[in-house]
Amino acid sequence: MLDTLDAAAVRRWCTGGLAALKRHQAEIDQLNVYPVPDGDTGTNLVLTLTSAQQALAMDLDTLPDGGTTAHGHALRLMARGALLGARGNSGVILSQILRGFADAAGAVPALRGRELAAALRDATVAAYTAVAQPVEGTLLTVVAAAATGAERTDSDDLCAVAGAAAEEAAAALARTPEQLPALARAGVVDAGGRGLCLLLDALVEVVTGERVARVPPAPPPAAGPAVAPRETGSDRYAYEVQFLLDAGAEAVDRMRTVLAGLGDSLVIVGDGVGPEPTWNVHVHVNNVGAAVEAGVVAGRPHRISVTRFADQPPPAALPADARAAVVVAPGAGIAELFGGEGATVVPGNPSTGELVDAIRATGATRVVVLPNDPNTQAVASAAAKEAHRLGVKVSVVPTRSPVQALAALAVRDPGRRFEDDVIAMAEAAGACRYAEVCHASREALTVAGPCRPGDVLALVEGEVHLIGTDLVDTCVAMVDRMLGGGGELVTLISGVDAPGGLVDAVRAHVAQRWPFVEVQAYPGGQPHYPLLVGVE
Repeated sequence: MLDTLDAAAVRRWCTGGLAALKRHQAEIDQLNVYPVPDGDTGTNLVLTLTSAQQALAMDLDTLPDGGTTAHGHALRLMARGALLGARGNSGVILSQILRGFADAAGAVPALRGRELAAALRDATVAAYTAVAQPVEGTLLTVVAAAATGAERTDSDDLCAVAGAAAEEAAAALARTPEQLPALARAGVVDAGGRGLCLLLDALVEVVTGERVARVPPAPPPAAGPAVAPRETGSDRYAYEVQFLLDAGAEAVDRMRTVLAGLGDSLVIVGDGVGPEPTWNVHVHVNNVGAAVEAGVVAGRPHRISVTRFADQPPPAALPADARAAVVVAPGAGIAELFGGEGATVVPGNPSTGELVDAIRATGATRVVVLPNDPNTQAVASAAAKEAHRLGVKVSVVPTRSPVQALAALAVRDPGRRFEDDVIAMAEAAGACRYAEVCHASREALTVAGPCRPGDVLALVEGEVHLIGTDLVDTCVAMVDRMLGGGGELVTLISGVDAPGGLVDAVRAHVAQRWPFVEVQAYPGGQPHYPLLVGVE
């Protein structure tokens, strides 16, 4: 049993928590409010904590600077890694929980019971602050309950406080269906909250040495990379080296002198956060090893990128106020569509770090990001904040479907002020109503009535509006319902599982029933959804 949570215990907690999430990954993925086949909260939490563990593993032998405790250093690394690897809303909120926990726990010389309770309360505040419109019955409720349980114990006993936090979190998780009607209808508890309970149980196991045998409160029912040109560089130096570096200002100054002697085009910018800020280092050299070694001497380099200029085509020069668009694409055909519009494309369900890399790779100083999925909007917002620290102005247009992104890209005008252009894109996206069709993955009660596995579901603006048995008939009925509210243009994007003739059947129906409506159709290649529909 532990009296305090030290750095070694933090590492064991991260490892144990990740192992627990992996064991229950499929279970959490199936805790999905809607009966659609892309519930991935468990996967997102696993990927987020994997990034946190990688951040810890890369820093095993580095001692914190004076004034920073060893356990605080480990916790901040864990939180930072989670932020850069966060995927989905659940991953972003978890990264904020870890950040709030690290900020509070890292400031105390020893982390005992009362300090753990205070850290959980700060973690709760950070999580609620990160969400624009907090909803109870979610991961937020569970972390708040954990903090309350820890505070109520009012003890320095680390084991007692950790156990009380985990117990109260589990009880709050069991109550989430009472707070969210959607959970009650689906007969499940909150997926993100379930993941947090596993992490708290892993913490209890670390501090007590005993595995927590806890039965889940509600068992689950049965159930193209970014492409952007790089700078050409000078004739004298053959390689471009880039990396992120966690180091103090004095160490970076010494590294700057070393790198200036190795090459040219040296750029070093930092975020200025904490005793060891994160710095973005860029230099042209011939000796790649010496450049990376300079980073190792200065601090902790990561996400190292090396490019040989001879392998890169020379791009056109970008103006100082160059603009770009970064778009998330869930399928190869959709990626090709966005690429044709001049956007930088990242695959579906990206991490914060991947979006930051794509934003930076554009070389532009003003970038608009189109997430195309409600679950990716929080990740996009986190990436925008990270890019801002690197000197890039980023605006997120909250598109919820690829058809909205197409509408937004169609009205881009480089002659307008960037802010005005973003507003115009947001208005175009908002004016495009969207829908998708999929097959139900399990039995459930929806707002349109009960459904069974294999039924065809038509979701309009994220809500199930129609339930059918025939794919073509359901798609046609959905388009009719959408056009009943008006519209001049229908966009159809077929998925990888769309049967032959589906798009042609819908197009023919629109031509007969709605002769003055234009129809555009594209192969999207998206998974899960045979057809995406946009109406403008």
